[in-house]
Amino acid sequence: MILNKLASGHSYRKLVEEYRLSATTIQRWKKSIERKKYERKPAKIDNEALMADVQAYPDDYCYERARRFNCSDRAIAIALKRVGITRKKRP
Repeated sequence: MILNKLASGHSYRKLVEEYRLSATTIQRWKKSIERKKYERKPAKIDNEALMADVQAYPDDYCYERARRFNCSDRAIAIALKRVGITRKKRP
């Protein structure tokens, strides 16, 4: 509502007086709407290749998989979480 009035030509001063907000608040609202949405870059570790590796070596640690994929063990842990694979739980 406020941003619509701002777009239609109302001044910041009139909007500040009418709605009892600071001009900074209105500017932040306007800026947050205008921000660009950035797309994430694609994952370096292919999900299908990771699943094949898990099936071939089910008991390997993340650092062992990381050596095969030439990445960090944290990247492997994140990729495993992304595909829904967790550590074995004790009964």
